[in-house]
Amino acid sequence: MTILQVEKLHFSYGKTEVLKDISFTINKNMIVGIVGGNGSGKSTLLKNISGYLKPESGKILIGNKDIRHFPTKERAKFIAYVPQEMPYDFEFSCYDIVMMGRIPYLKRFQQEGKEDETIVKKSMKITNTWIFKDKNINELSGGERQRVYIARALAQKPSILLMDEPISHLDMKYQIEILSLARELSSKGILVITVLHDINLASLFCDELLIMKNGKIMDYGPPKKVLKPYNIKSAFSVDVELIDNPITNSPYVVPILRKRKQFKVI
Repeated sequence: MTILQVEKLHFSYGKTEVLKDISFTINKNMIVGIVGGNGSGKSTLLKNISGYLKPESGKILIGNKDIRHFPTKERAKFIAYVPQEMPYDFEFSCYDIVMMGRIPYLKRFQQEGKEDETIVKKSMKITNTWIFKDKNINELSGGERQRVYIARALAQKPSILLMDEPISHLDMKYQIEILSLARELSSKGILVITVLHDINLASLFCDELLIMKNGKIMDYGPPKKVLKPYNIKSAFSVDVELIDNPITNSPYVVPILRKRKQFKVI
């Protein structure tokens, strides 16, 4: 069964074309990493899949249904989106933040019920954030906040979880923690699609990688298939060597350092 299908997607900001003829299909629950240089269209692709941005042409299908035919609340029951930043100016508790994920299931002016409370608690337990339930969201560290945002997304009960650079600016502990959580979620029946900058962590945790350049897909498939020196050179303008991780056997990217040209100091 096809979970997500993107067909001939085009998107522009004004007169600048950002996504060009994007097509790919995902047939099973797993972790898909989107990688590529700055400005390659990674985040824009994620926002189009989420429905936050509307493509100028092409289709995005969940199952066999175009997401344009879903009302906003109905779409939020299938797709949850965790952006790069989610600032809150008000004094919301972490529990209140996660409860916001239940909004798609509530009618206008309807109060949360026992089922909503149960789902929120379960989402916070899964993400190890229940201990923060009474804390102000702005009191937490970056990694702790990121887990709360993921808990909010899980409270939507989605079949597809989109995360835009969820480990940027986090230390190694939280990077591994969040990607390990993504792996756990995919094993529980959620398709996780995430934009990542660290190619080696993407290789380690992702089942498939989608490499982008200039708004197009360069290659798509398992890390061993797509992480090739010529692909990385083309996408990032960096020469690399690839070795097998001795523990996981996944590809490990090693940049080749070139001597910089010497300049005289005036």
